[in-house]
Amino acid sequence: MSVRLQKLLAAAGLGSRRQVEQWIVEGRLTVAGRVAKLGDRADAGDEVCLDGRRLELGPQRPAPHQVLLYHKPVGEVTTRRDPQGRPTVFERLPAPEHGRWIVVGRLDVNTSGLLIFTTDGELAHRLMHPSSGIEREYLVRVRGRPDQESLRRLLRGIPLEDGSAAFDRIVEASPQSDDRAQRSAPSAESSNASYRVVLHEGRNREVRRMWEAVGYEVSRLLRIRFGPIELPRDLRPGQWRVLDVRLTAQLAAAAKAA
Repeated sequence: MSVRLQKLLAAAGLGSRRQVEQWIVEGRLTVAGRVAKLGDRADAGDEVCLDGRRLELGPQRPAPHQVLLYHKPVGEVTTRRDPQGRPTVFERLPAPEHGRWIVVGRLDVNTSGLLIFTTDGELAHRLMHPSSGIEREYLVRVRGRPDQESLRRLLRGIPLEDGSAAFDRIVEASPQSDDRAQRSAPSAESSNASYRVVLHEGRNREVRRMWEAVGYEVSRLLRIRFGPIELPRDLRPGQWRVLDVRLTAQLAAAAKAA
């Protein structure tokens, strides 16, 4: 039975639905020799090509999907190629057993911490969808000592150019108490304050923009949790780890519940 191209290619581990939509918009996909349009449908037996190369969509493709954790260092970009020649998060990853790695969300070049990769396009789509409401937790250091009113505003909601944003929780923290923060940057100065903050969406530079909106610059930002998955304390910047079966099931359950 035919399904939308986005769903078909995502299920084959060839990209997220959003990425496939971009390929369609750019005219890079064809179905039976015809340039695909948004809304087109196909099945695994159809001739679907990306940039002229036929994609393998049949049932002979290995079934198990992989999920991988990566501790992104500061300085790497969350893209496959960078016009400025900066290192990318994909350069250190192992080759997947099948399909291609799809990154779940992004971290900006100056943010470090947990990134999740998967070969399961459907899982990536559910985790990244705005309606998922999956929590993201960060360890953040800001310059200065925020007053209580600023913290209350961040919890009530801050107007940004792309809509209001609010933290679900803000807890004062000491970066020295978390060795993941100590490995990512030098120790904090007394004129700075550190917090653990939680929110349930992942807009571009959202955490930094929220603090800037109340007058504080973020000097360090480390993502330490995505949904049920925490950044392992022994996973150093630049290292990766395949997620075990138990945690993979927890992640899939969180995506399904969202």
